[in-house]
Amino acid sequence: MTQPVSPPRDTAGKTPPAGRLPLRRVLPAHADVRTLSLLGVLAALVVIGGITRPDEFLDTRNLQLVLTQASVIGVVTVGMTFVITSGGIDLSVGAIVALASVWATTVATQEYGFAGILFTAMIVGLGCGLVNGLLVAYGGMVPFIATLAMLASARGLALQITDGKTQIVSVDGLLKLGERDSYVLGIPPLVLVFAIVTVVGWLVLNRTTFGRRTVAVGGNAEAARLAGIDVRRQRLYLYLLSGLCCGIAAFLLIVLSGSGQNTNGNLYELDAIAAAIIGGTLLSGGRGTITGSVLGVLIFTTITNIFALNNLQSDVQQIAKGAIIVAAVLVQRRTASTT
Repeated sequence: MTQPVSPPRDTAGKTPPAGRLPLRRVLPAHADVRTLSLLGVLAALVVIGGITRPDEFLDTRNLQLVLTQASVIGVVTVGMTFVITSGGIDLSVGAIVALASVWATTVATQEYGFAGILFTAMIVGLGCGLVNGLLVAYGGMVPFIATLAMLASARGLALQITDGKTQIVSVDGLLKLGERDSYVLGIPPLVLVFAIVTVVGWLVLNRTTFGRRTVAVGGNAEAARLAGIDVRRQRLYLYLLSGLCCGIAAFLLIVLSGSGQNTNGNLYELDAIAAAIIGGTLLSGGRGTITGSVLGVLIFTTITNIFALNNLQSDVQQIAKGAIIVAAVLVQRRTASTT
């Protein structure tokens, strides 16, 4: 005799409402749709660029430039994705990039060569991340206020170090990384670094206990604490990670520009937050996606490149970015309401 098929049950053993699938089945479907949508937007932008400026946009050197420019803000966005996933925010990333870039390009630092510049940039990034983490995790400060204070302080210190002047890099080994002779199979070294950071970030967020704890803290910090997670220590680690990514990005920016300036990283915090949001990372925390954030970075960088090639004003570009952010947030709200 044929046995009746029982309806699916959720993790608590309860039968979900009629017409509704368990949440664990719905979210992957939404994630796939979101990723495909972002790929569709990126493909549409490539088509638009190819139509408006076929000779320039589709040129190999221009595509390499787009990826290289995306690498710097992309590394920052990977760190930002972790922070936002945990329910936090970091408004100081652009200022940290500026401070790390000017500190690493002082005459005293350049005397230690390539390794000295790289080490200094990463240590400055980690130091700033440590201060942010201590203020938020153990000082009880709201992330918005703590990182806003770091933004002002880091910008001021960067200006004080440079006295408003550009610091030129004279280390040959570092400058050669930006030349075409150093490309690997036609791929700039900066892009390779970005790819490595992306892969490592994806593995950490999706395949490690650290990543699961990050999502848990962002979803419900009190429940995570009751489950045995040290929420304060986790938040400290996350801001350290964000600071480290800023240090790496500062080094990439030094290679790209061959200099250090106190204006470096201007508005990086807004670009990183926007890229993470349109990629599918919830601003309220509890869900993050490295793949979506990277696609968001590529979308914004491609838009900037198309506008530049077509000699369109930057204000129109900012309006377009704003419209994309609003649309992404509305999609997030609709997706959340259906789950």
